[in-house]
Formats: sequence, C-alpha cells, structure tokens
Amino acid sequence: MRSVIPIILLMTILTSANAQENNEYKADKFIEGTDTLLYRILMPENFDPAKKYPVLLFLHGAGERGNDNEIQLTHGSKLFLQPEVRRNFPAIVIFPQCPSTSYWSNVKSSNIEGKRSFDFATSGKPTKAMKLLINLMETVKDLPYTDNNRFYSAGLSMGGMGTFEIIRRMRGDFAAAIAICGGDNPKNVKKYKNVPLWIFHGAKDDVVVPENSQIVVDALKAKGADVKFTLYPEANHNSWDLAFAEPELLSWLFSHHKK
Repeated sequence: MRSVIPIILLMTILTSANAQENNEYKADKFIEGTDTLLYRILMPENFDPAKKYPVLLFLHGAGERGNDNEIQLTHGSKLFLQPEVRRNFPAIVIFPQCPSTSYWSNVKSSNIEGKRSFDFATSGKPTKAMKLLINLMETVKDLPYTDNNRFYSAGLSMGGMGTFEIIRRMRGDFAAAIAICGGDNPKNVKKYKNVPLWIFHGAKDDVVVPENSQIVVDALKAKGADVKFTLYPEANHNSWDLAFAEPELLSWLFSHHKK
C-alpha cells in the first residue's frame, strides 16, 4: 500500500517554518507493498497550497546509497538552501536515497585492467529503486500544488545515469534535466531527445570516463536535440562542484516548460 503523500507533504509544510538549515530537508518515505524508498524533501518558503510549484528531483551517486535517509544530501543540497535560490526559484526539491543493494540505472559495470566500463541497458525492467522512484513521482504528479509542466531531474555519477533513465522511462513528463558525470547507451536518446539537457563531465574523470557523456551528446546532436555539454578540462570525478557553481545553471533549468 502506498504512503499517503499529500498528507505527509502537508505535515512537512506545517513543521518546517522555523527549522534550522540542517533540518530544512524533511525526512520521509514512500512505501509500496513491502518495499520502501527513503527521501528528503524541501518545500518552498512561504508555501501557498493554492499555487503550483515546479518539482526538482535530485539523484545522488553510488557512494550515498544506504538507509540512513541523510547521506544523499552530501552533494547538491546546500545549493537549494541558498537564500537567493529559494527566493528566485521556489520549488519542491526531492532527494531520494537509493538502497545499498540497488542502483538508479539498469547498468552493469566491469573493471578490466583498472579501467571501469559500463553496459547500459536499452530495454528490460527498471531496478527496484527506479521502480519505486517512478511510482513516487507519479504520486507527486497527483498533488494539487505541483506544476506538471515543470518537472525537472538532476543527478551526478550514478544519479546522472539515473537521470537519463528516468526521463526515458517517464517519457514526456520532464521539462529539462541535468546529468553530471553520468552516461547512457546512445541508442536510448531517441526516447528523450525532446528533453532539453545540460550535460557535464570532467575531462580527467577516471571513475566514469567522459566518453560516457560524449557519446550521449553526439547521439543527441545527431538527432537535432537541445543539448548543452560542458567538459571541464582539469576536473576529475567531482565535476559536480564546478557544475553547481555555474551562474546560469538554475535559471537555465527552471526556464523550461514541458512541450
């Protein structure tokens, strides 16, 4: 049985007004049958249930998997707590946590002679974590105060891979997306070529090599897609630090509406 998300979110709103910064993201969980997806949620300041707000889904990397419902906030969460961001881009921000036994993306990794490679699926069932995530987002879509024309996804590393996957599996639901040091099978881009994307990678990334993003960018450009690609010449895997500092990042993201 699914958790009653509208009630939970309203409780979040009522209890967050005077929260300290480190408690602004309220802990919650989505339950479906015997499976649970933990998540943190940040509601807009001065929330008005009569208004409609964009929804931003942020997917963490493999190192933040677990069941503490906290470590997934390690990268990215502070960006959305900045006063000017909260003022200029009021949104519902969701940070789910992938269990340590699962992945966001349906991908197999291998390590041959010290070099990691990734085999991204082009079909098949989603992972348990992705299935729960999709069902959570379907529930969020039913809330009266979410703007279904302004759903966004962002993610880094495993979460960048998950971003490509969720915009593919929830085809037509996302207005724009950001993928940092991730990757995908270029055969999948036909399913999300209409979603504006800003893709980031570090040229010296030795965890997820930049070719994993480059082939996606090339495939999207071949189909005439709206894609931006920023390759940082000196960055390794933590290219998200530079991406988060991009002055136009959020204005670019939130400027998009679903076509």
